[in-house]
Amino acid sequence: MISKDTTSSIKISSLFFAITFLAIGYGMILTFVGVYLKEQGINNTYIGIINSAFFMGAIASSIFSQSIISTVGHIRSFATFASLMVISFLIHSIFFDLYIWTILRFISGFSFYALLIVLESWLNEKSSQENRGKILAIYTIIFYLSTAIGQLFLNIDGNLKNSIFAIGSTLILFSVLFISLTKIKEPDLKPFEHYSLPKIYSIVPLAATSSFIGGFFVGAFFTMIPVYILSKFESLETVSYFMLITLIAGLVSQWPIGLISDKLGRRKVISFVAFFTTIVSVLFFFIENNIYLLYGCGFLLGLSIFSIYPLGVARANDVIDENKDVIEISRTLLFTYGIGSFIAPLAIGFLSKYNEDIIFLLFSSLGLFLTFYSLSKKRIADDDLSSFVNIPVTSGLELPQLDPRNEQEI
Repeated sequence: MISKDTTSSIKISSLFFAITFLAIGYGMILTFVGVYLKEQGINNTYIGIINSAFFMGAIASSIFSQSIISTVGHIRSFATFASLMVISFLIHSIFFDLYIWTILRFISGFSFYALLIVLESWLNEKSSQENRGKILAIYTIIFYLSTAIGQLFLNIDGNLKNSIFAIGSTLILFSVLFISLTKIKEPDLKPFEHYSLPKIYSIVPLAATSSFIGGFFVGAFFTMIPVYILSKFESLETVSYFMLITLIAGLVSQWPIGLISDKLGRRKVISFVAFFTTIVSVLFFFIENNIYLLYGCGFLLGLSIFSIYPLGVARANDVIDENKDVIEISRTLLFTYGIGSFIAPLAIGFLSKYNEDIIFLLFSSLGLFLTFYSLSKKRIADDDLSSFVNIPVTSGLELPQLDPRNEQEI
């Protein structure tokens, strides 16, 4: 006889399998679009606009998708948004038009982040106070590793454009297989009541600033750094391994940085990580054509840029009092992170026509700013520190519900 715990484990495993295939497809396509456009001779301004459309879709999804999910249910919503992603991927492979691709990237971003909301709300439904942290940790590991694995598909032979989008479509459909027959209870989604960004800044200024800059770094990493590397090294294989190495470093860094920040406080660690980002960004100016230096710098970059947003969220949890809505503040920080991701490809794409190294000039400048800005803020007493929690490289607005620090709110 199958125990209740075994049945529950099987159900939640189906969610993790769905997340795996979804993240592989997400990581692969997000990186590929920019480098493919670069190979076709499209200038960086248009590449930035097309890539930013993906994050604009993500912002729109955070506003509108929840009402769709609440109306038609989780399974139907998942099938609908997954179908939209597959359709957009396949149309990419049929038509090559910058205007059409911009619209398709918007649809992809909207659908992808809506799918994350569905999956995260289900994970929250199956979690409890005892296992919430464990589930979030597994989610984080799966997302990092799956996104990293997706980068290896850039090395396939043949008609790259058609192959990549066909593989991406197949991966999304695999995720649907694991969801379509699930018997997990559909949770009730509460309306997202966002704080205004000025209000959030007044409550948790360092957390808001770190979230925005962290989003800028990660958005630029997935969309414009591959374009930069392709221009320098003229090799998709180099792009693929650079992205893989950097993402692995991002995963590896989460736990030690979390432990250090729990002991020293977020303010100092945010400052150190930001300054480390500045130093590493400067190193990119000296790698020339040395591929091993490139990979080494990529690993060092991964150690820092993926930690800034989780540190910002931890800082918010340190300073907000029990009278504040912790979950809604966390969602607004995630929204701020999304705005940073949206602005990054736009700014870099436009400014790169004046300086091809603008991406690392911006990285070093923002890192230096955050270094001193962090140190200018008030230190939090050790007794008031919350625990650092690892967060996936990309997440939907239901993630704060999974955060064990917000258990009292749930």
